[in-house]
Amino acid sequence: MNNKNLILAIETSCDDTSIALVDNTGFVLAQFSASQDDKHRVFGGIVPEIASRNHTIAVLPLVENVFRESGKNWANISGIAVTSRPGLLGSLLVGVMTAKMLALVNKIPFVGVNHLEGHLLAPFLRDAKTSPPEGFGFPFLGLVVSGGHTTIYEALEFGKYKAIGATLDDAAGEAFDKFAIKVGLGFPGGAKVDTAAKSGHVDAFNFPRALTQKGNLNFSFSGLKTFAQDFLNKMPEKERDLRLNDLCASFQEAIVDQLINKLKFAQEKTKLKQVIISGGVSANSRLRFKAKEWADAAGLLLVLPPMRYCTDNAAMIGYVGMRRLALGLASPQSLGPSARSFEGDFC
Repeated sequence: MNNKNLILAIETSCDDTSIALVDNTGFVLAQFSASQDDKHRVFGGIVPEIASRNHTIAVLPLVENVFRESGKNWANISGIAVTSRPGLLGSLLVGVMTAKMLALVNKIPFVGVNHLEGHLLAPFLRDAKTSPPEGFGFPFLGLVVSGGHTTIYEALEFGKYKAIGATLDDAAGEAFDKFAIKVGLGFPGGAKVDTAAKSGHVDAFNFPRALTQKGNLNFSFSGLKTFAQDFLNKMPEKERDLRLNDLCASFQEAIVDQLINKLKFAQEKTKLKQVIISGGVSANSRLRFKAKEWADAAGLLLVLPPMRYCTDNAAMIGYVGMRRLALGLASPQSLGPSARSFEGDFC
C-alpha cells in the first residue's frame, strides 16, 4: 500500500453538505457534514435555490476540516468521488463542479457516483466504531428508504443491481415529513414523529396500508398521506394535541408495516439470506426493531448502517467511488449532474 491511497468524497445531492476521506479498504478516516435544517424549516420543505447557495458556502471549509481531523493532505489523495445523480440539480452542480476543479488542480481522477448506489452499499463502510458483520457480502436484498426514494434492490454484485420494487408515488420519508407538519411537529419531521411515537399506541388509530396483496413489491404512500390529512382536519385541535403520541405511533406503524411486508415478499421471491436497509428513514427506531424481529425469526442476516451512515453522507459516496476508480472507471471532465439516475445504473 503506497501513501496515496485515499478518496476524497463529496455529497451535495439535496440539502446536506458532506465531505469524507475513505481509504482503499472502505475505512472512513474522517467525515464532516453541514445541515441546512434551520434554513428550510420556515418554508416547511427544502427550497432548491437556498440549498445550492449554502452548499457553495460549506463545501470547501468541510474539505479543510477532514484534512485537519485526519492529519492527511492532498499528497495522500488518489482520487475524488462525487454524487452526480440523482438529486436537486443546483445542489448536485455545486458538488460536481467542486470535484472537477479539485481534480484538475491536483491532477487526480474523479468519478461521479449515483446517490442511491451509495445508500445501497453504505453497510460496507467501516470506521473505528463499526464494521459490517463477518461474512456479509454480495448478493443481498436491499431497501433504500428516504425522503425522496423508497426502492427494493436485488444487489447481485458490485455494479449490478436490479430494482424489483419501488414507490408508485410518494416516498416514505416525504410522508413522514408531511404528517409531522400537519400535527405541528415541524420540518424535518421524521425523527420527531419517531420520538413522539415511543410514548404512543400503535393501534390507537387505523391508518390504511396500500398494495397489500401478497407478492406485490411496489409501495404507495400518497393514499396514507391524504387519509391522514383528512382525518386530522376533522379532529378538534385540542384532541389532536392530547393524542399526538398515539397519532404518531399509529401513522408510523402504517409506514413500517408496508416497508416490512414488502421486504418479506421480496425475500420470499429472491430467497436471499442477507438483507440491508439504508437511507434516512432506516434510522427510524420502530423500523429497525421490526426489521430485526422479522430477520431473527426468518433466520436472515440483517445489516443496518449506524445512524451517521443512514442519512445523506459522503462516506458512502467515497466507498462506491473507491471501488469504481479501482476498476478504472473515472469520469470525464465533461460529466454533468443529472436529476435522475442514468439508464445503465440499475438493470
